[in-house]
Amino acid sequence: MLIKRFHQKNVAQDLAQSDKVLVIYGARQVGKTTLVRELMREYPGKVLEINADNMPFLEALSSRNLKQLKGLVEGYDLLFIDEAQRVPDIGINLKLLHDHLPQLKIIVTGSSTLDLANRVKEPLTGRTWTYQLFPISVEEWAQHQGANDAEVSLQLEDWLLYGLYPEVLNIGNHQKKQRYLQELTQSYLYKDILTLANIRYPEKLRQLLKLLAWQTGSLVSVNELANTLQINRDAVQNYLDLLEKSFVIFRLGGFSRNLRKEMAKMGKIYFYDLGVRNALIENFSRLSARKDVGQLWENFLLVERLKTSGYHFHFANRYFWRTHTGAELDYVEEFGGRLNGYEFKWGSKKSNVPRTWAETYPAATFQCINRDNFMDFVNLNRK
Repeated sequence: MLIKRFHQKNVAQDLAQSDKVLVIYGARQVGKTTLVRELMREYPGKVLEINADNMPFLEALSSRNLKQLKGLVEGYDLLFIDEAQRVPDIGINLKLLHDHLPQLKIIVTGSSTLDLANRVKEPLTGRTWTYQLFPISVEEWAQHQGANDAEVSLQLEDWLLYGLYPEVLNIGNHQKKQRYLQELTQSYLYKDILTLANIRYPEKLRQLLKLLAWQTGSLVSVNELANTLQINRDAVQNYLDLLEKSFVIFRLGGFSRNLRKEMAKMGKIYFYDLGVRNALIENFSRLSARKDVGQLWENFLLVERLKTSGYHFHFANRYFWRTHTGAELDYVEEFGGRLNGYEFKWGSKKSNVPRTWAETYPAATFQCINRDNFMDFVNLNRK
């Protein structure tokens, strides 16, 4: 089952209308290569696809030699470099190609902003369009299937347990889904990420991931993590930064306009895919037997909001909100100068707006998101 990605249309439009280098970020196995190859099938010109592991190509792409670069791409209309973060000096070499061969279209993919963004940001300033590709979104799945809200709801338990990686959606057997996620977690989270930075204590990174998985949606103290892992605070911060830039986790900060009442120093951490999160804690039990359904639901809604916002270029500031007296909202979005507060409920269909929120931000909106109305929250096309 090949699900058409929303970014395929976005990239295709920029490919046709823009002369910029197109950069697609995203974790391994989310479908970056597949997306580009679908575009290349319809591209009218001659295409050169390069995997950054191919040594002869790698030497030319990292040469800083315009003559050598021209020799590599001569006769081609489109250059596609897969996993470009592995190419030394990729930014400078792409700048040479872009500036001296303006007729050449260029698409590159990368599974980590840690390396690729740092290497292309300065040399290619003003010369790129960037996109982030996530695991399949519920909106993409529903459009592909032609599914209504009731049909989407029937899939919720599987998505909360196994996530939405493309390969997972193509596997029908639950045991095989678990096996795939365990292998993905081991080969990508532990091995590939460790090659992106000089990790002094790799076992601590593994332990940190499990701690974060257990604390999904809870306030996370870097100091407590450091004490538990028996490493210094800076090392924990570095690990968190690495995991975020490798598209494993994302963070929400606390919203505050009144620092005396509101908590803003501690953040919350979520996973880009719940299948990965559940693999880390080795728990794929059905929802009826779990105590973390609320955490799963909160993570699911937030990441789906991120996906659809990214695909529709809905730029907003995102937070959680909590006061020292215990009033809280799961999610706050600041968009177009307006504040919108949300509470997420799996088992309850109603929730009252916190009085402190209403009094402090009388112009803000409030909505409870539950299983009856969640598609309106995760599908921005409806607005």
